[in-house]
Amino acid sequence: MIEHVVPAAVSTRAAYGAELDDAPLFPEEAGAVAKAVAKRRAEYAAGRACARTALSALGIPPGPILRDTERGAPIWPDGVVGSITHCDGYRAAAVARTPDILTLGIDAEPHGPLPDGVLDVILATPHERASLAALTAQAPQVRWDRLLFSAKETVYKAWYPFHRRMLDFKSAELLFTPDESEDPGHGGYTARLLVPGPLLTDELRLAHFSGRYLARDGFVVTAITVQHDDVK
Repeated sequence: MIEHVVPAAVSTRAAYGAELDDAPLFPEEAGAVAKAVAKRRAEYAAGRACARTALSALGIPPGPILRDTERGAPIWPDGVVGSITHCDGYRAAAVARTPDILTLGIDAEPHGPLPDGVLDVILATPHERASLAALTAQAPQVRWDRLLFSAKETVYKAWYPFHRRMLDFKSAELLFTPDESEDPGHGGYTARLLVPGPLLTDELRLAHFSGRYLARDGFVVTAITVQHDDVK
């Protein structure tokens, strides 16, 4: 699924169910999850395996993908940007070379309602609430609340490499635009940053992110990719 929401310059690999959950880890990676529960170790192994396969398509040989010490984000090879996601039944990774993509973030979630109270945490503006209500009235078969949660995860993942610090759920306003088709389960979204955006040059700050979403086969996937042409 993830391959349908990223541009051609991005290499992806996804795994369904328990596929790759027992994939081998490098010793450095295994140490990072040695004390984790079995579910977490399986997700970690599958995510790393997906990432290595995606990197191989870029001509990068297999190696350990470690985590930074601040937030646990993957540490990618020089000249590469990437993102890993996992939820029950689905794991995926997306990577690209920096001459093609400045930053990216992906997320996957089960296509079901959010737990009670979560929506109040992630909503930031009355405009978001009104938009979500209108979309739900038009296409109730799509769990727009879950899509909003997933899309906000991608904003953080695309933001983090620039600032190396947390971005609050309420620091961006998201609006969805379904594609012009009979299926509202795919389309785009825009995340307007409500805080100073990533500084790309001495004078240019990124004020918003644009992404794509897909709701299908029991999952929602979302992705933000920032290409060089997006900031010219």
